[in-house]
Amino acid sequence: MANLFGQKQSVTVVGMLKCKGKPSAGTKVKLYDNDHFTTDDLMAQSKTDNYGRFRLGGTAKEITKIDPKLNLYHDCNGDFPFTPCKWKITIKIPKNYITTGSHAPKVFDIGVLNLEGKFSGQKRDCIN
Repeated sequence: MANLFGQKQSVTVVGMLKCKGKPSAGTKVKLYDNDHFTTDDLMAQSKTDNYGRFRLGGTAKEITKIDPKLNLYHDCNGDFPFTPCKWKITIKIPKNYITTGSHAPKVFDIGVLNLEGKFSGQKRDCIN
């Protein structure tokens, strides 16, 4: 009967963000379940620590497999330092990192990401 209403699925992501060779401290990171016909479900959110590191773990309840993605919001290049608009980078989480249940023991590590680069699909986001 639990599958009729969906089942809990979890994912955990870690990484380190840098900007101009230094840790990107205080960068907003959000973990979503990408929904194709409704608004995406926010699974977790945080900010990077003083070393640019983050760890996000989240859970969503779905009938089908979740489609997790990580959004990073930054202004590394200082284009618009006094506006809420940030560059948004989206990273899709591979399906083999999704775990059934409330805890994801398998962790997806994005490694060290230099935010100075230009990324495919990167765009400005003023409502983050």
